[in-house]
Amino acid sequence: MSRRCLSILALAALTWGTTDAPAQASAAPPEPTTAPEPVAGPMPKGDAFYCEERKLGTWFYCDPPRAPDSPSALATTEPQAAERLAAIGRQLDELKARAILEPTTANVSAYAAFQREQMNRASLFADVWSRAVWQNPSLDYTLQRPVGTLGKREWLAERKADRGATMAALAKRYGVYYFYASTCGACDVFAPILKSLSDQYDLSVLPVSMDGGRSGAFPTFVVNTGQYEKMGLSGNQVPALVLFDTVTHRPVPIGYGIMSADEVIERIFTLTRVEPGSDY
Repeated sequence: MSRRCLSILALAALTWGTTDAPAQASAAPPEPTTAPEPVAGPMPKGDAFYCEERKLGTWFYCDPPRAPDSPSALATTEPQAAERLAAIGRQLDELKARAILEPTTANVSAYAAFQREQMNRASLFADVWSRAVWQNPSLDYTLQRPVGTLGKREWLAERKADRGATMAALAKRYGVYYFYASTCGACDVFAPILKSLSDQYDLSVLPVSMDGGRSGAFPTFVVNTGQYEKMGLSGNQVPALVLFDTVTHRPVPIGYGIMSADEVIERIFTLTRVEPGSDY
């Protein structure tokens, strides 16, 4: 008789053996009908024959069901993009170091191939970047500050017109404090530049001498009696230029040192007409 038949007979004996002694079964006191209290603990094991002796496992419900993985658990098992990118960088450094320290054909080829792969990846990124910027005007910085020849020329023309209009209207609201020292060589260079701007745009300039000496370009002056500090300046650095807003009564420091006429105009335009962060 085969081993499989023996197993089936053994299983039948276990199943049918309870009917062989009816007398003994009838003599036994009846079992209580009250259901037993549930006991906390692990799930009961499966059939002893299939699960313990033959170890048939999950297919015969011998193993307790496994709880499904939560979305958060699945997310933590997959490496993040930053980690993947860092791993690429580490691998590239390792291949490069190996190629330099052990310049075999295999090592150099491995480094060159991996580097080319990353260059292709970077080229793809740059290409998609350009396409995205072209199709989304809010991302296209060249609309705000053109870089092409025609666009840049038009932008500079508009900028020059705006600066001219700002300077033409400046005297209606602002005065200029000019701090200098008679022994300052930089002041001697800057004073004629400021005088030219004053004449061109009819600016009111108040020269303030830090040492009591006069300026060749501005023969009429006052001596500093605390105006320098009141204008928000520090360090006694000269020459120094400050706008004073007659509406708000607030000083607007322009800068220190020698500045060209164009630089003075650009700074005045930026400080009085351009919101911080809108022109960069």
